Amino acid sequence: MEAYKSFARVYDMFMDNIPYQEWCDYLISLLREYGIADGILLELGCGTGSMTELLSRNGYDMIGVDSSEDMLEIAVEKRDNSGLDILYLMQDMREFELYGTVRAVISVCDSINYILDNEELACVFSLVNNYLDPEGIFIFDCNTEYKYKSLLADQVIAENREEGSFIWENNYSEEERINEYDLTLFIKEGRQYSKYEETHYQRCYSVEEITAALQKAGLELLEVYDAFTREAPRADSERIYFVARERGKQKDRKGE
Repeated sequence: MEAYKSFARVYDMFMDNIPYQEWCDYLISLLREYGIADGILLELGCGTGSMTELLSRNGYDMIGVDSSEDMLEIAVEKRDNSGLDILYLMQDMREFELYGTVRAVISVCDSINYILDNEELACVFSLVNNYLDPEGIFIFDCNTEYKYKSLLADQVIAENREEGSFIWENNYSEEERINEYDLTLFIKEGRQYSKYEETHYQRCYSVEEITAALQKAGLELLEVYDAFTREAPRADSERIYFVARERGKQKDRKGE
């Protein structure tokens, strides 16, 4: 079953506990550390555009890429209401195309975990490298093995609200390192509730696997952080951030 179709309709409602502004402030602090205070930014896996809008309000020229038409429809509605100048593209991050390069690429909310094998991961990173300005910055997060094994594995999460409810069942395979999310939604439509089901899959990557994929793509890994800090990841880190830099174009230019 295709992910983020029915869930798109209630995604923002159930994700209202995410501190997007705090996450945005953290991203901006990282970007400014590398001299990126403005210019064109690409967000991969932008979803309903919550982070894209915040970054746009902070002076960045935003491009949002997502493979879900339903999620992008909501992002476009937000853009129409806010009047912000954001370009949204419905593309798979494994084969996205831009008209030119960008100063930085970001990907948050564990979008990278939706890439399910190492070759495809390296492909995504290669495309990022291709569309970055010389020495451009790539910032992304990933869920950790600790989170999948200790917090999500075989757990059932449920939430009930007036507008809808969900049941989220997790099944983590340590052998395949894939977490399967079976999501059952009950969405209010008029006086009735309709039932929808979706299945999502995420892959757990080690820091070593991420590092190898970045190197294969020609990107230079700069930092690995426990999420929202400048500290090294801990054994019980649930989410970690990676900061990488484009280096191929700079090398080519020096070699001319």
